[in-house]
Amino acid sequence: MNVTNTIRSKTISDIWLNISHFLDHFIMLVFAKAAYDAGRHFGMSYEEIIVYGVAGFVLFGGMAPVAAQMADRYSRSLMMVVYHFGIGIAAVLAGLAQSVWQLGAAIGLIGVFAAIYHPVGIAMLIKSNRSIGFRLGINGVFGNMGVAAAPLIIGLLLTVGDWRLCFIASGLFCIGYGVVFILALVEEAAPAGKTKSKMATGFAPGWKIALGSMLLSTASGGFIFGAMTFVVPRYFEISLPNVSTSVAITGLLASIVYAAASFSQIGVGWLIDRVAPKWVLFSIGVGQVIFVALAARFTDYALFFAMLVAMCFVFGQIPITDTILSRYVPDHWRARVLSVKFMVNLTIGATVLPICGAILQSGYEMAALFTVMSILAVFVVIAGALLPVQADAQRLDRVPAE
Repeated sequence: MNVTNTIRSKTISDIWLNISHFLDHFIMLVFAKAAYDAGRHFGMSYEEIIVYGVAGFVLFGGMAPVAAQMADRYSRSLMMVVYHFGIGIAAVLAGLAQSVWQLGAAIGLIGVFAAIYHPVGIAMLIKSNRSIGFRLGINGVFGNMGVAAAPLIIGLLLTVGDWRLCFIASGLFCIGYGVVFILALVEEAAPAGKTKSKMATGFAPGWKIALGSMLLSTASGGFIFGAMTFVVPRYFEISLPNVSTSVAITGLLASIVYAAASFSQIGVGWLIDRVAPKWVLFSIGVGQVIFVALAARFTDYALFFAMLVAMCFVFGQIPITDTILSRYVPDHWRARVLSVKFMVNLTIGATVLPICGAILQSGYEMAALFTVMSILAVFVVIAGALLPVQADAQRLDRVPAE
C-alpha cells in the first residue's frame, strides 16, 4: 500500500512516456506478424486465425474510457505502471497459450491493458505547459516507430524461434521496462496558486465549437489515416511498374514513406506552438485534399513523391487535436475527453476494411479509394475553418507570468 501511494504522487519525464507509446503500438502488432506461424501450429490458415486477434483491437479502444476513469480515481502514474506490467504479463500468457481460444483471450487481455496508454499517457504529457505541440509531435513519432518496428523485430525473432518466442520476449521486455519506468518516476511539483485557480475555472470559452471541430477532424482524419496506412503497400505493388515489381522493394518503399512522413509531426507540433491551430489544421486539410487526389492519378516515381507528401499531411494532423484539447479542456477532464476521442478514432478506423473492400468489390480500381479519401479530407478543411482563434489569456495550457 505504501508503494502504491508513493507511485500515485509521482510523475515522469517525456522520454519515458514516448518509449511507452512505442511499446503500445508495437505490442498490438506482434500478433499481426506472428499470426501465420501461430496458425500453422494450431492447424489453421492465416485467414482463420487472424479472427482471434479482433477482440484485442476492439478492447484496445473500448476500454479507453474505463482506463480514464480509473486514472482519475487511482492516479495516472499508477495506471501507467499497471499498463506496462499488464501488457507484459498478457503477452507472456499469449506465448504460453495451449489452444487458439487461450491465445485469443490473451490477445484480448493485451488490448485491455494497451488501452490505458492513450487516455492516460497523453494526459500526463500535456499536463505540462511547455511546448505541448512540439512534444506531442515527438511522442507521435515514437508511436509510429512502434508500428514500423513491429514487423521488423518480430520477423527477426521468427528467424530464430517461433510465435511463442515473439510474444514471450516482447512481454518480458515490457515487464522489464515497467521496472525502469517505476525507477524513473519523480515527485510531482506542487502547482502554483495561479495554476490551480486557472484549472478550477473549467473549460475555456469556445470549447464546444473547438471540441466539435476536433471531433469532425478526428472522424474524417481517422478514416483517411486508417485507409492510407492499409492500402499504400498494395497500391505501390500495382502502380510502380517502372520502379520495381518486387513485393519486397515496393514494401520497403512504403515503409520509407511511412517512416519519413512520421517526422512531419515534429514540424507541425513546432508550428502549432507558434501559429493558431486553426490555420495549421486548415492548411493540413488543404494539403490532404490536393496530394491524396494526386496519388490517385500518378504512377511510378511521381506517385512515390506525391504519396510521401500526402502522408506528411496525414501524419501531420496527429498532434493538432491533442494540442487543441490541452488549450480548451482542464487537466482533470483531459483523460476522459481523450478516451472519447480515441474511441471515435478506433470506431471510424474499424470501418476502413469493409468500406474499402466494398468499393473494390463494386468494380472500382484502387485509385478510386484515394479519390474518396481526398473528398473526406474536405471535412478536415471544414474543421479548420470552424475552429475558433483563441486568445492567449484564455488558453488552459498556459500559466500567466508572475
